[in-house]
Amino acid sequence: MSKDQVVGAGLIAVSIAVIVVYVWLMFFPPWAGVDLIVLKLTGAIAVAGVFGILAWIGYTLATTPPPKPIEEIEKELEDELKKLEKELESEEEGVATPADTQEGVNSGNPAGSGNAKH
Repeated sequence: MSKDQVVGAGLIAVSIAVIVVYVWLMFFPPWAGVDLIVLKLTGAIAVAGVFGILAWIGYTLATTPPPKPIEEIEKELEDELKKLEKELESEEEGVATPADTQEGVNSGNPAGSGNAKH
């Protein structure tokens, strides 16, 4: 058996044992009043568990900073989009087009380019 299977079998055995002991203490108490104590413990553990989880949720809500308003997020996205559009336009201006290279040939420069050295 693998380690996970051993742990699983152990959990099954412990769960069954707890169920048997709980039912025995509730319906066949060895001492008078044990069943009432078991009921009180069960109720206390259940209430503590539920309200402990509720307190944890409250703590998380109280200590987590609020999210940005949607308007602020939209404005940031618009600013980023404008910035990217400007970068794209500046990149397109820096790239020579075929019309630009034809202009150098037709300008009378025998080398065909304004930057050629003789």
